[in-house]
Amino acid sequence: MQKLSLEARVREHLERARAASTDRSAETVYGGHEHVLRQTVIALRAGAEMSEHDNPGEATLLVLRGRVRLHSEAQSWDGMTGDLLIVPEARHSLVALEDSAALLTVAKAP
Repeated sequence: MQKLSLEARVREHLERARAASTDRSAETVYGGHEHVLRQTVIALRAGAEMSEHDNPGEATLLVLRGRVRLHSEAQSWDGMTGDLLIVPEARHSLVALEDSAALLTVAKAP
């Protein structure tokens, strides 16, 4: 069994995002290409955006800190610390309304 502190990862990646020219930082904390399940901590500075991209598979976004907006087609959903957003099965984008971190969980069919 392994254990990690999401709070420590959030602090680390928010610091990295604040220092990065891209205004973001991310790390896969569990799984990866060889697994069905993948969990990634994503940190974004206020105003930073992950531009529109395809749905990676079944996915959720747990907001660990801050406020974000998930946008797809003509709909958008705001999430704040503690909210779980279901990622739509369509192209979508994510913007940080304030310095934010989230846990993206994706399950891809083998």
